[in-house]
Amino acid sequence: MPAPQPSQPQPPQPQPSRSQSSQPQPQPSRSQSSGPAPTSDLSSVVPPVLAEVVRSGFVEGRHRGSLVVLGADGAVELALGEVTAPVFPRSSNKPMQAAGVLRAGLDLAGERLALAAASHSGEPFHRDLVRKMLDEYGLDPALLQCPADLPLDPEERDTYLAAGAAPDRITMNCSGKHTAMLAVCAQRGWPVESYLDPGHPLQRIIHRVVEDAAGEPVAAVGTDGCGAPLMAISLVGLARAFRSFVTAEPGTAERRVADAMRAHPEYVAGTRRADTWLMREVPGTLSKMGAEAVQAVALPDGRALAFKIEDGATRALNPVLARALTLLGVEGPVVDRIGRTPLLGGGREVGEIRAAF
Repeated sequence: MPAPQPSQPQPPQPQPSRSQSSQPQPQPSRSQSSGPAPTSDLSSVVPPVLAEVVRSGFVEGRHRGSLVVLGADGAVELALGEVTAPVFPRSSNKPMQAAGVLRAGLDLAGERLALAAASHSGEPFHRDLVRKMLDEYGLDPALLQCPADLPLDPEERDTYLAAGAAPDRITMNCSGKHTAMLAVCAQRGWPVESYLDPGHPLQRIIHRVVEDAAGEPVAAVGTDGCGAPLMAISLVGLARAFRSFVTAEPGTAERRVADAMRAHPEYVAGTRRADTWLMREVPGTLSKMGAEAVQAVALPDGRALAFKIEDGATRALNPVLARALTLLGVEGPVVDRIGRTPLLGGGREVGEIRAAF
């Protein structure tokens, strides 16, 4: 007789909708002193469902992810999923990159510093300030090494294309960051052609800023969508970094970045973006999203959160953000506006994407 075959592992069973199940229990966080876990650890972790896609009363999809909430003292108060393993924060790293530019010696403030930490929407006032900054530092736009792109904001993209405009590096959402990086290199006499090399003096400074703010070593260095070096840290480290910016002493690079972003949030994002709404309507809040559905927020009293949607679906970002803000005690119309993500059918609303924790 043939030898018996080993049984095959069963696929994970679908999770019931929020109305059918109890809330997921917080998972204990890994000791902060041990640093982020190796990336391979994630292969054994099934993150909890953070958002459900509900159409006509039927749960047709789910988005898993990991989320951490810190108390005012910096201690972990809630951990869902694997929050100590390294992730790429993507553009949620931009406040730290902007602080690195300040530490390197560039004197930026106001809208210009906010734009240096931005994933801007590509609206006219964003593009105009990037051009002005390039002129102020005597920089040729051709020196920008971010890729040519269309406006990030869908409405602005339609207007831009209707006017016959083409993808441009200035229009790319990271152009403010790249302009600031080029400016400090030109000022310090550092090579401008290699300003994105991880070994460049500027990038080494930024690396140290990330580690200082996160309170842990950078676990990996990759390349972001804009071409800049990208430092991997844990979600706990990301939340800790945002907390460190809002609690930093006035006049420090970190506090200057936080203050500029909070004073000029429309330059950090755009007129139709959740980061702008939150920083504008909840005074003292620092908020920055990143690609692949990453989000970090810190409140002025030091409470903070960070999360990542596992599949990178940005459609789940705002409902999860709104729910996490509610857990932090933030309430009001802005939270409702951020969390509202309707689904359409036949041109009318037939469902929603909602938080599931």
